[in-house]
Amino acid sequence: MELTPIVELGVSEAYEILTGHFGITDLPPLDSLENEDWGRDYLLSRFLELPRSALAEAGLSLM
Repeated sequence: MELTPIVELGVSEAYEILTGHFGITDLPPLDSLENEDWGRDYLLSRFLELPRSALAEAGLSLM
């Protein structure tokens, strides 16, 4: 299985994975993240908090 680098994720896709797959609930509302320059960077930084093995199980990689 080929892993998708997290930098290829869009804001809504990253949000859905973080909330739906990983169950992260302390994120700002999606609307507020989509309308801010820092929103995507913030979401991608949250992936850095997760174990690489968990990212791989979700089909993702850091690079």
